[in-house]
Amino acid sequence: MTRSPEAVAPLRRRVAVQGVVQGVGFRPYVFALAAELGLSGHVTNTGDGVLAEIEGTPDAVDAFCRRVGTDAPEPARVASVRHEGIDATGAKGFAIAPSRAGGGAGRALIPPDTATCAPCLAELADPGNRRHRHPFITCTGCGPRFTIVTGLPYDRAATTMADFPMCPECEREYRAPADRRFHAQPVSCHDCGPRLALLAPGRSALGGGEALGRARELLADGAILAVKGIGGYHLACDAGNADAVAELRRRKNRGDKPFAVMARGLADIERLADVGAAERALLTGPVRPVVLLRRRPGSRDTAGSAALDAVAPRGPDLGVLLPYTPLHHLLLGLPGDPPGPRLLVMTSANLAGEPIVTDDREALERLAPLVDAWLAHDRPIHVPCDDSVVRVVDGRTLPLRRSRGYVPTPVPLPLPVHPVLAAGGDLKNALALAEGRHAWLSAHIGDMDDLATLDAFDRAAGHLGALTGVAPAVLAADRHPGYRSAARAARRADGRPVRRVQHHHAHVAAAMAEHGLDGGRPVIGVAFDGTGYGDDGAVWGGEVLLADYDGFTRFGQLSYAPLAGGDAAVTRPYRMALAHLRSAGIGWADDLPPVARCPDDERRVLARRLDSGLGCVPTSSMGRLFDAVSSLAGICHLSGYEAQAAIELEGAAHAHGPAEGYRFALREREGRWLADPAPVLAAAAAEVRAGAPAGRIAARFHAAVVELVRRLCARAREAHGLTTVALTGGVFGNALLLSGCARDLTADGFTVLRHRRVPPNDGGLALGQLMVAGRVLT
Repeated sequence: MTRSPEAVAPLRRRVAVQGVVQGVGFRPYVFALAAELGLSGHVTNTGDGVLAEIEGTPDAVDAFCRRVGTDAPEPARVASVRHEGIDATGAKGFAIAPSRAGGGAGRALIPPDTATCAPCLAELADPGNRRHRHPFITCTGCGPRFTIVTGLPYDRAATTMADFPMCPECEREYRAPADRRFHAQPVSCHDCGPRLALLAPGRSALGGGEALGRARELLADGAILAVKGIGGYHLACDAGNADAVAELRRRKNRGDKPFAVMARGLADIERLADVGAAERALLTGPVRPVVLLRRRPGSRDTAGSAALDAVAPRGPDLGVLLPYTPLHHLLLGLPGDPPGPRLLVMTSANLAGEPIVTDDREALERLAPLVDAWLAHDRPIHVPCDDSVVRVVDGRTLPLRRSRGYVPTPVPLPLPVHPVLAAGGDLKNALALAEGRHAWLSAHIGDMDDLATLDAFDRAAGHLGALTGVAPAVLAADRHPGYRSAARAARRADGRPVRRVQHHHAHVAAAMAEHGLDGGRPVIGVAFDGTGYGDDGAVWGGEVLLADYDGFTRFGQLSYAPLAGGDAAVTRPYRMALAHLRSAGIGWADDLPPVARCPDDERRVLARRLDSGLGCVPTSSMGRLFDAVSSLAGICHLSGYEAQAAIELEGAAHAHGPAEGYRFALREREGRWLADPAPVLAAAAAEVRAGAPAGRIAARFHAAVVELVRRLCARAREAHGLTTVALTGGVFGNALLLSGCARDLTADGFTVLRHRRVPPNDGGLALGQLMVAGRVLT
């Protein structure tokens, strides 16, 4: 059957594509798809995404509109495809047109930075390739994106590569449709790209290959280097050199906090820690986060065990990652390079809690007391971005710090929200912007206790606003009257409402949001953490809430104990142990480890405070109870970093293995269940006196908390018919606790929500804040 002339007349359509479609080779993909289908027209970047005009046969045009979203290559993420008919022009050929500024709300989604891809790594190691050993090798499929973007649309002129004009050969590749670097904005080579420089006090600067070679020699000799990455500077040293690691710890005043270790390859990691399939996928995938792995029991007896003990003193886990930039691969050595360290400490170049250093001048000044030399380069870092940190629990990824590799990928929302800025918390701060059904969380900012972090907060809000086009009409913040994040939100309000959200309600709302719950039915929110301002002015942290986005009821809590001295109780777990013992009616006998550890003078002052209540705030914190039991078991009396006592308690429990749990007492008062730890503490104290190993006490305590959660959730179901439980708050970064609670609650028929997109700790708080404060109410 012959078609009529009208049926085969060419059609022309304008096709708008939104999502992560800039910086991922999407325009070259559109170019190739149009060529395959015999279409003419053009494609361009706009402030909203990608806009194409296509012309050809109806079948080809329909196929394009269908396939442009479904066949998009990694790492593109197509959120929507809209098209409309326009008049045909008869023009021939297809072109990538210059980008258009504006175009709407500025919602183009910039992809995260991704690890160097396999084809680029092959070229990096190939002596016959013109990019052999080029420290900035990249293509459309890999390399920096978010950290170099200065504006939209995403083009070279709107990145920190703007000052590096392409050489003729790179320009040819950039313009060639069949080339892997077709319209790859950061493309460069030795002739036209950024340059390395090694700077050392009293020595002339070295460049290029000399800089790299000398840097490797310095690391092998035990030196500490500042190494400029894609999201900031790292402090690096040979992880196999115990003296170098100890010196880095001393210079940084790190305490006992573990360092992250970068390994040359998987084999180097597998000698030291257990690597399952999920961990392997994370370590070798495009994100390359720091992955927390359980140390192999025998790893302490292998060569270099002393250094690894210096890397993670008394730690049950190792934080490991594989190289994710060309410079990392070169620093660890390519095949045929002289021997050098196979494991490097790679820790953020900052002081505890501060933002990572990104500026070159600042690095030379502020890092001078910490390092022996700087391995830098001249490509500016526009956006600070720390390494992400994850662990795997029951085969599932649990984010602990959501930053490089994940940011700025938006989190989809189950309900629309007004344009809102959520300020997050004061620890592990990450803010968020949201509008409609998408939320954009910032990279990890830090602890909001100094001017540098406050300034970083403002810069992150401004940059995220420029990328997303969100102009907040509402601001959301924690209810704590002293939170600097809340004060920063108020300072930015300029007459707009600032809505305060209770800390643990925000935790539960974050878990609900990332699982797509619309809030039509409350959940049982188990929110365990160290500190959160309660509605009664107490320090909450061991809460069972019946919550939706509109509000919550406090169904259960850990019984209050006095928090004496604020931060002193946090950094000295023995004080928290003594407070809990006093509350439980257990005497301070010298045969109990926290009593023996507390100096006599301090003990007398503490006793007076606890008796009088002077300087004491009641707390229901589960995090502080973990600290207390850690000290009672003789595991950790002084915390040199956040949650050290709880982490070491978890490690001891894991090493011991399963054990029958202690048992909390439960009593109901005025419609609320109170969980009394007195029987747990009494049983643990008795076992300490009987000489039980610390691991047994730790294991029995973990089992007791799991059983407590199970009992409280069962009571909530009986009373209110609720069957969904959200496990949230920083304490659920504990793999044993999370796994045990999820296992038993699932066995009891509950649907269990565990974090997968944002951290359970305060790094995910902003997501819950914006859902509570910013929802569009109908």
